[in-house]
Amino acid sequence: MSTGSTGLIPATILTGFLGSGKTTLLKRVLSEAHGQKIAVIENEFGEENIDNDILVTETKEQIIQMSNGCICCSIREDLRETLADLARRRRKGELDFERVVIETTGLADPGPVAQTFFMDDEVAEAYLLDSVLTLVDAKHGDSQLDTRQEARRQVGFADQIFLSKTDLVDEGSVEALTHRIKHMNPRAPQHRVHFGEVPIAQVFDLRGFNLNTKLEIDPDFLAAGDAHEHEHHHHDHEHGEHCDHPHHHHHDDDVKSFVFRSERAFNPARLEDFLGSIVQIYGPRMLRYKGVLHMQGTDRKVIFQGVHQMMGSDLGPKWAEGEARLSRMVFIGIELPRDIFQQGLEQCLA
Repeated sequence: MSTGSTGLIPATILTGFLGSGKTTLLKRVLSEAHGQKIAVIENEFGEENIDNDILVTETKEQIIQMSNGCICCSIREDLRETLADLARRRRKGELDFERVVIETTGLADPGPVAQTFFMDDEVAEAYLLDSVLTLVDAKHGDSQLDTRQEARRQVGFADQIFLSKTDLVDEGSVEALTHRIKHMNPRAPQHRVHFGEVPIAQVFDLRGFNLNTKLEIDPDFLAAGDAHEHEHHHHDHEHGEHCDHPHHHHHDDDVKSFVFRSERAFNPARLEDFLGSIVQIYGPRMLRYKGVLHMQGTDRKVIFQGVHQMMGSDLGPKWAEGEARLSRMVFIGIELPRDIFQQGLEQCLA
């Protein structure tokens, strides 16, 4: 189906805390797969398995064919080996699938899972990482975010966030949770889901890892800090008198995001040096970062993004006639020293 012209197999990482409804969502997607054949890789420990009503056979084999033409396998060894094995068997014609969904354990940090797609040649030549989807349980989300860093990391990593069980809590609580999540990750759209009912279009082919010029940052989030970007660096955590969310200031989460903007062009060599050194030092704490950059010496946009220590950049389209040439970058990470990033980036401007 739509694996695109590249011939690479799109992969989706589905993450979320225990009980957030990953399995329900997955069953739903598989039963509505619209003729797509999906390989599901389960990286779960002792949670409810997906097999109950979809799988045809009980078998000791690692890869099981499902009644709807999809296949399911549980990981006994590492993910890299499993992905490589699936791709090899697909090339030989032993297995038929068009995309892969990896369901991680509720305690997993999606970072290493995402990095597998960039670090390993055999995997990178066969797969295209499409997006990380994170499910947050609206009833228990606040306490999970308070107590578990893995839950906060899962939010920071997401390209798309689904809120489940919103019918079990009042509207004010859902809004407060939405607001909190937006501060941790302004690039991920949030959708409410009931019993895993999600349009396939919100699950697949989101191109979250594509280097493209669409920098998905919530426009309201950006507006909050536009006027005084340089005067006060904490605009995205203290809306002060503009803030109509009374619960907001209780949460000072360690996963935070901040946006850097400049109308002055970057000096390419200086920026590359600075980003290189920042990634060496803070890479493990940098979850996702992305930007559309105005660079000296080119009339094209430069698109860059990264996951932990893996960073890539690409030439985008030309700046349009009359378009304001503006660099915008968003960094999402754990206790990142905002002032060091801010000053360092300013020193890279031409």
